[in-house]
Amino acid sequence: MYTREEIIEMALALPGCGTDTPFEGDGYSTVLRHGDTGKWFGLILKGPRRRVGLTGEGQAALLNLKCDPLTSYGLMQEYPDILPAYHMNKHLWITLRLEGDVPRETLEMLMRMSYDLTAHRRRHKT
Repeated sequence: MYTREEIIEMALALPGCGTDTPFEGDGYSTVLRHGDTGKWFGLILKGPRRRVGLTGEGQAALLNLKCDPLTSYGLMQEYPDILPAYHMNKHLWITLRLEGDVPRETLEMLMRMSYDLTAHRRRHKT
């Protein structure tokens, strides 16, 4: 189980990472961004428990990260708390249920992968 604050702390350990809450009236949802380009590499949000495979009423804390499609398939087979992305492109993003039990090392690896996949790519001159 992870808190929003723990996720933000992990993200801020990445070089040049910044966070913000850009959605008016929503002080919970937090975008994890590259400081140089502003590109998102993660989103902390809440979603209906039933929409993310949980029982009960109310909202579940979630983390969306960009992920290589082949990797995401294997992760979803291994961890029940990793799902196709909620509210984002399900082919390129995954959702982690923060109340689940994805190991910290796996979460940190996925966050770094997302950070790397969304990093600014320099073009090579030919």
